Amino acid sequence: MNRNISLYEAVGGAEGIRSIVESFYPKVQAHPLIGPLFPEDIDPVMEKQYQFLTQFFGGPSLFSDLHGHPMMRARHMPFKITPDHAAAWLECMGRALEEVGLERELQAVVLDRLSGPAHHFVNSN
Repeated sequence: MNRNISLYEAVGGAEGIRSIVESFYPKVQAHPLIGPLFPEDIDPVMEKQYQFLTQFFGGPSLFSDLHGHPMMRARHMPFKITPDHAAAWLECMGRALEEVGLERELQAVVLDRLSGPAHHFVNSN
């Protein structure tokens, strides 16, 4: 992995982020623990995730431009999120990263970067 480029560029920019999101959400929806937390109409959720990951990985500030400051913990507070939920979310993301063909080293970097926020959203045991 080239350490002189943003994570956004490393995963393939807009197209790469879109591929990750499109691979990720079917896994989330099928997961027995976290699937029920998401609405049946997943398209708006996918679009916000695309916007957030684009910004979070160093691309354009799509999320903030459209929705204001991410305030991700506050946005997730209405949902009971346990450490098991965070682990399941990361597991689905790991499978998506593998499915879209990111190199293992890059997969590890992306999961490490997402691990902090995933565990930060935990609000219940």
